[in-house]
Amino acid sequence: MSSSMFKEHSSQQERLHILLNEARQRYIDRNPGSKKLHEEALENLPGGNTRSILHADPFPICLQRGFGNRLVDVDGHEYLDFVGDMTAGVYGHSHPVIQEALISTMREKGLNLGGTSAEENQFASIIRHRIPSIQKLRFCNSGTEANLYALSIARHFTGLSKVIVFEGAYHGGVLTFAHGVAANNVDKQDWILAKYNDVKKVKKLLAENKGRVAAVLVEGMQGAGGCIPGSAEFLHAIQDSAKENGIIFILDEVMTFRLAPGGVQSKILHPQLGIALNPDLTTLGKIIAGGMTIGAFGGRADLLSVYDPRISMVQHSGTFNNNSLAMVIGCKALSIIYTPEICIELNKLGDMFRERLQLLAKEKKMKVTGVGSVCNIHFVRTIAHEICGIEDITVEPGSSETVLKDLLCFHALESGFWISRRGMLSLVIGTTKEETDGFVEMIQRFLSEHQEFVGS
Repeated sequence: MSSSMFKEHSSQQERLHILLNEARQRYIDRNPGSKKLHEEALENLPGGNTRSILHADPFPICLQRGFGNRLVDVDGHEYLDFVGDMTAGVYGHSHPVIQEALISTMREKGLNLGGTSAEENQFASIIRHRIPSIQKLRFCNSGTEANLYALSIARHFTGLSKVIVFEGAYHGGVLTFAHGVAANNVDKQDWILAKYNDVKKVKKLLAENKGRVAAVLVEGMQGAGGCIPGSAEFLHAIQDSAKENGIIFILDEVMTFRLAPGGVQSKILHPQLGIALNPDLTTLGKIIAGGMTIGAFGGRADLLSVYDPRISMVQHSGTFNNNSLAMVIGCKALSIIYTPEICIELNKLGDMFRERLQLLAKEKKMKVTGVGSVCNIHFVRTIAHEICGIEDITVEPGSSETVLKDLLCFHALESGFWISRRGMLSLVIGTTKEETDGFVEMIQRFLSEHQEFVGS
C-alpha cells in the first residue's frame, strides 16, 4: 500500500469510528431503561444475560413485549421484527392459534403428565409426512440435544467416535465451529474440520476416513455461520461419499426446516437449491412446534432402533421430551399455521426481499447471502468479494467492515427495525411486502449516507 493510500485509509477509518461513536452515544441516550436494567442484571448474571448472542455493546436493548411481528422495548420504542429470534420465531410473538392452544392445554390437559399421549404420536406422524426420509423419530428439548442424540446414534451404531463437521457450523451451544472447535464443545478430540462448499476436498476426506469416522454432520445452509447456502453439488457429494464409505450422513435442519415444506432436503424446494436429499438422520428444533422448547431427531428405522426400549438398553430420557404444550402446539403449528402453502408463500417473499437487497449491494462492499425467508447482510473488503464459506466473511475487530456492521445495526434500530448485530435477518409470518419494502428503503438510505465507505 502506497503512502498516500495508507493515509487515505487511515483517515477513512478515523471518520468511520467518529460516526460509530456518535451512533453509540445516541443509542445510550435513547435507551436509559435498558441501560439501567442491564446494570442491575450484572449483579446476578455473568455479562448481564443468559444467552450470549443477545449481548451487545454498550448494552443490549431490553424488550418488554412482542405482538405479531413487532417488538416493544422498556423505553417504549417499537420495532418491526426482522430477526425472528434467529429463525426460531417464524410464528411471531402472539399467534392466536398458539395462544389458544397454550391456554386450553393447561386448562384441559396439564403441562407434563409423565406418560405417553395421543398427541405425541400425532405430531410424529405429521413430521414424517413432511419429511419422508424420517422413518422413525424421537423428541427432545432443543436442537442442540437433537444433534447430540443423532451423534450418539451414529457412534453407537458404528462403534466409531470421530465426526466430520464444517468450519463455520453451528449445531448447538456445545457444538460450535465458527473459528475451529469452540472451547466449550463436547468431545473436543473427536472432530475433523472440513471446508464448507469444497466438493473435491470433502470427497477426499470422506474416503480417507472410511472405518475411522462415525458420521458427517452438516447444515444445508450455514445459519449462524453467515447464512451461506450449501451448493447442491456439495451436499450431494457428502451424501453419496458418505454412503460409499459407510459413514452416517446427518443433516441439521434445526434452522433450515422453515425454508421449504420438508426442509432443504425436500423435493418441493426453493429454486436456488433444488437439492432433494435423503439423509440417514435429520435433526429439528423449535420451528416444528411454534417456537416452543423442543427438538427432534429421526431417520432410518434401523438407526432409531438404538433407542427402542423393547430391544435396546440404550437410554433416551428427558422429563419434558413429550410435554403436553410442545406436543399439542406442534400438531397445530405444522397442520394449521406453518402449512406447506404458508411456508412457500413466506419464502417466496423472502426471495424477493433478498434479491432487492442484493440489487442495492451491487457495486458496493456489501453482500447478501441466504435462502428464502432467511438472509444475512455482510460488509466485505472489496466489491468483487465472493462468499462460499466462513473464511470469506471473517473480518478483523475494529476493521471498516466491523464498524459498518455496527453502524447499520444502530441505524436500523433508530429507524424502527429490529436486526441482529451479525446481520442475520429472518422473516416472521404476517410480514408484508410493504414492510420489507420499508426495510429495503432503510438500507438504501444507509448506503447513500455512507457511500464513501461502501462504494467503489
